[in-house]
Amino acid sequence: MSHTIHLHDPQTLYRHWENEQWNPWKIDLAPDHEQWHGALADRDKELVYWALSSLMVAEERITTKFAWLVMAADTEEEASFLASQQVDEARHMQFYARFQDEVIAEPGTIGAHVARSREQLWPSFAVIFDEALVEAHHRLVGDPSDRGAKVDFVTTYHLVIEATLGLTAFEFITRYLNNNQLLIAAEALPTAVSGFVDGYSHIHHDEQRHIGYGVWFLREAAAHHDAMAERTRAKLAELLPP
Repeated sequence: MSHTIHLHDPQTLYRHWENEQWNPWKIDLAPDHEQWHGALADRDKELVYWALSSLMVAEERITTKFAWLVMAADTEEEASFLASQQVDEARHMQFYARFQDEVIAEPGTIGAHVARSREQLWPSFAVIFDEALVEAHHRLVGDPSDRGAKVDFVTTYHLVIEATLGLTAFEFITRYLNNNQLLIAAEALPTAVSGFVDGYSHIHHDEQRHIGYGVWFLREAAAHHDAMAERTRAKLAELLPP
């Protein structure tokens, strides 16, 4: 028996975005600063910093390599939603940079934080974010009407980066923090809400909305062109190993 999965269209997702705003500058990072400089062992700091570094570089990549997907929108409704997603990505990047400024490091530019964070990452990270994502974006820059290029970009961005890497990272990172009482979440320590977990949870919620768009778009593309379904499968087979 087959089941039809309901997916929100871009207009519905845009309306959800309007109702789900949050401000990265209103999150209290004082408890995080206190724990980072008082309670966390060096090993725990290294693990948290490695996770934050991957998130920081990822958000910089996907913020700066997104604009031409907006230009490739097929309707005004889709363009509205995609524009809201680019705002989300910039907000996420700002939150991670603020955490760097106020908790971990000396205040600096986002570029300086990204450069330092890159030193923590593995070569396979570059395959996804510096090669596949950048190449897909450049192809859209060359021709926003190229349907295959758009399918490649959405598969890379929404299915591999956000759905496969982003959702998995959130599950493992927050589980590790909570199990080890690091940057403790609100329910574990009501008197000291973790700013990192609070902000990261907002980011996680945003990404679920983005993934909803990506799955909607790829289903629509595959429904109209069999070649686009095969293209999605081929891109996943290429990128999932790294």
